[in-house]
Amino acid sequence: MRDLLPASLLEQVKKNESDWEWIEEILLEVELVVDSYEQPRERPVDSQEQKKYYSGKKKTHSFKNQVIVMPNGKEIVDVVVGYPGATSDITLWRERRKELGKEQKYIGDLAYVGEAAINTPHKKPIHQKISVEKKEENRLKAKERIVVEHLIRLIKIYRVASERFRLNRQNYE
Repeated sequence: MRDLLPASLLEQVKKNESDWEWIEEILLEVELVVDSYEQPRERPVDSQEQKKYYSGKKKTHSFKNQVIVMPNGKEIVDVVVGYPGATSDITLWRERRKELGKEQKYIGDLAYVGEAAINTPHKKPIHQKISVEKKEENRLKAKERIVVEHLIRLIKIYRVASERFRLNRQNYE
């Protein structure tokens, strides 16, 4: 899976440590866009493995992958692949946040609600309607967030990244 995707900015910086301050300065100026997606996998034989990889959202056993991109949608900052399907999006992000620094700001969907560093849409209050102002804010946030959805679509053009992964789990990287 990692061979299909271009090297992320973090991977490039690991190869050349002297560029880290320069890259960090650029990243802090923008809000990065983050989103996760799932890829189906073969059902594990072991029952503990089944629980770990079963995604209640997709009702199948899957791998969870996360993509963090620049606001223009052209540059991948970080990619996480091969986590169990039961792992929540926010848990993936919390693990990777250490790599990018605490000051970095992000734009995400409702899966990332509860984190101060992530700008998320407003949720509709229970038994109430959402205000017109909040609807307009959500629309503007969706315009910024759509770049990561387009990038995920580009990744899924490759059948190995979108269809059921049938190889050994250790080969998924």
